[in-house]
Amino acid sequence: MTSDKTSWCYLPSEIRISVLEVLLQDSCDLASFAVVSQEWQTTIERHNFARIKLTPSRLDDFGSMIHRNRALVRYIWLCLELQEYDCTERASEFDISGVNYTDNIMITMAFRDLFLTLSTWEPNDDLLLDISVHSPSDSEHWFKYLTFEHDFPSKECERGRCVEQSIQVKLDDHHHGWIAGSQDSALTDAAIYKVFDEIMDEGPFDDGEQEKYWWQQLPLVPAVTGVLLRLQNRRRWKSTTLAHIFDRLPRLREIHYEPWREWLDIQQLWTDQCCNPIRIPTPDVSRAIANTSLELEHLSVSFIVDATHFFHARKPSWKWPNLTSLALTSRLLSPIESPVDIDNMLRASAVAATKMPNLEIMEIWNGQAGLAMLFRYQFAGEGQRAVITLKGTWEFALRSPVIQAWEAVALKHRSDGFVIVRELLDATAIRCHGDAIQHLKLITSVVRPVSLRQIQLEHIIRDGAQN
Repeated sequence: MTSDKTSWCYLPSEIRISVLEVLLQDSCDLASFAVVSQEWQTTIERHNFARIKLTPSRLDDFGSMIHRNRALVRYIWLCLELQEYDCTERASEFDISGVNYTDNIMITMAFRDLFLTLSTWEPNDDLLLDISVHSPSDSEHWFKYLTFEHDFPSKECERGRCVEQSIQVKLDDHHHGWIAGSQDSALTDAAIYKVFDEIMDEGPFDDGEQEKYWWQQLPLVPAVTGVLLRLQNRRRWKSTTLAHIFDRLPRLREIHYEPWREWLDIQQLWTDQCCNPIRIPTPDVSRAIANTSLELEHLSVSFIVDATHFFHARKPSWKWPNLTSLALTSRLLSPIESPVDIDNMLRASAVAATKMPNLEIMEIWNGQAGLAMLFRYQFAGEGQRAVITLKGTWEFALRSPVIQAWEAVALKHRSDGFVIVRELLDATAIRCHGDAIQHLKLITSVVRPVSLRQIQLEHIIRDGAQN
C-alpha cells in the first residue's frame, strides 16, 4: 500500500512551518496538537514551556510538572494574587491595608518555594523572572481601568486592543463614582492606600534583621538572569527587600524596575534615602545611579533621575568602558526652561560621552501631556557620520557651544563628524508621557511594551471620563 502523498509528511517544510506558526499565534489550547507527530510535539512544547505563569497554588507541583522541559523555560511570571476585599464604607474607614499579614505570609512562602525549585536548575542561557503582586479586587472598585497581564513583546501588544472595550463595560458603578463612563468623585485615601500599600509592612518579620536572616537562608538561584518589576505592581517593594531578592540571584544581568512615585512627599524622601503628579528627581539618587553605571553595558532611567544631576555627579576620573546605550530624562527639555541650562546639560553629557568608548546610543528625553522632546546621539561606525536627532513638539536648535562639544565626541569615536536630523511632532497627540514615548520612537528600551500600553489605556479611560 503506497503512502498518501497528500499527508502531512509530504508537505514542503516551509508549509509545515507556516501551519505551525499560525497555530502558535492563535490563542487556542495547543496541548492536543502535540500528539499529531514528534515534529509537532517538539515545536509545541518549545512554545508552551517557553513562558510559564506561576501562582502560589501551582508552586507545589511546579518542579515535577516542568522537570522534563525545564531547559525550554525562558520566562516565569510569578503572579502573586492577594486576597480579595470589599469596599464597604466601614472597610474604607477602618481597613486601609492593601497587603495584610496573611498576604505577606503567602508572598514569602511563594518566594521560598520558587527559589528552592529554581536553585536545582543548571544555568541555561537566559531566564527572566517577572514578579507581580495585585488583588483581583483592585480593578473592581475605584480603579476600573487597571489590567494585570503577563509581559510580552511589542508585536503582541496590538492584539490587546480589545481590553479597552472590556473596561468600558465596567464604567458604570455609582458606589465608586463611575457614572456612564465618567468618574465624578475623587478617590478616597483608603482606596489609594489599598492599591499602593507597602509589601511586608505588616509582617511576617518583626524587624529588618529578621527579614535579612530569612532571605539569607534561601538558596542561590543562578538560573535567573533577569528580573521584571513592572508598572502594574502598584504595591510598593521596600528597597531592602529588593536588595535581598537580588542577592539570591548571582547571575543577574538585567533588571527592569518601573516603580510608582510615593503619594506623600515625605514617603518619597524616605524611599529615596534608605503627591506630585510629576516626580522631581533628587541629586542623591542620580549620584548613586551614576556611580553604579560605570560597570554597566546598558542603562535606561526615566524620571527617577535627571540627566543634569547624573552628569553633574561625574568625577574627572570616571570612565564607562562597557556602556553601549544610555537613556535619561531631563525636565530641562522644555520650551519654558533656560536655554543656558539646556546648553550646560547637553555639554556635560558630551563630556561624559567622551569617556564612553563603546557608546552607540545616548538618548535624553522628556515627555508629559502636550510636550515631548528627544536629543539622540547615534554612532554609525568608524569613518561614518554620527547622527544627532532632535525630535519634539517645538523647534529646538543646538547652539554653537553644544555643537562643538558633540563634535569632540564624534572625533573621539572616530566618526566623520555628525549630521543633525530634525522632526517636529504634533503636541495635541501627546496626551501623557506614554504617548511621548510612542511618538519619539526611542531606540533604547525605557518601558516594557505592555506597561506602555497600560499607561496609554489608563489615560484614554481617564481622559474619556473627564471629557
